[in-house]
Amino acid sequence: MSIVPIEQKTWIDRCLAGDSKSQQRLFETHYGKMLGVCMRYATDSDQAKDMLQDGFIKVFNSLDKFDHKGSLEGWIRRIMVNTAIDRIRKEKRSLVLSRSEELLDEGAELSDDGVGEEEEEGLALNMTHVVEAMQELSPAYQTVFNLYVMEDMTHKEIAERLGISEGTSKSNLSKAKMNLKKILSKRQNDTL
Repeated sequence: MSIVPIEQKTWIDRCLAGDSKSQQRLFETHYGKMLGVCMRYATDSDQAKDMLQDGFIKVFNSLDKFDHKGSLEGWIRRIMVNTAIDRIRKEKRSLVLSRSEELLDEGAELSDDGVGEEEEEGLALNMTHVVEAMQELSPAYQTVFNLYVMEDMTHKEIAERLGISEGTSKSNLSKAKMNLKKILSKRQNDTL
């Protein structure tokens, strides 16, 4: 159980009381990091901002449920991730690959440009490049990659959360990693 600074507890209490300055402070304090979380699930910055807005509405509507025992940032992050997943579901984007996507990926594997370990290690990338590349992944790959790599969920947890099999989760993660390597390698080669 972590100790919550008195100042943080006070301004959270003020948020609950409807103090707009405290609400603005909560929003501004967590805006940047939470936008980054949403960007990992979105296809573009507009969609990420929509997810962020929806997420903050949920944060303010459920702030009374925050028990001050854990990290406020972690609690807000979980709401943002859940909001992003809910939005993906709402938009009815398929989390299970269609046969045509599988065939395209199989073809891509056959004509793999061969990103070797040496090339992989040599990729000098920053987080912005990775997030941009992740946005090029299919929704199925992007979601599983985020939940497994960024949110540290197991394939069993992912399968339960998304309503897919563990095998599908593992396959989507593997293909997401392969496609990310290709995208990032191509981008690096294009800049050389």
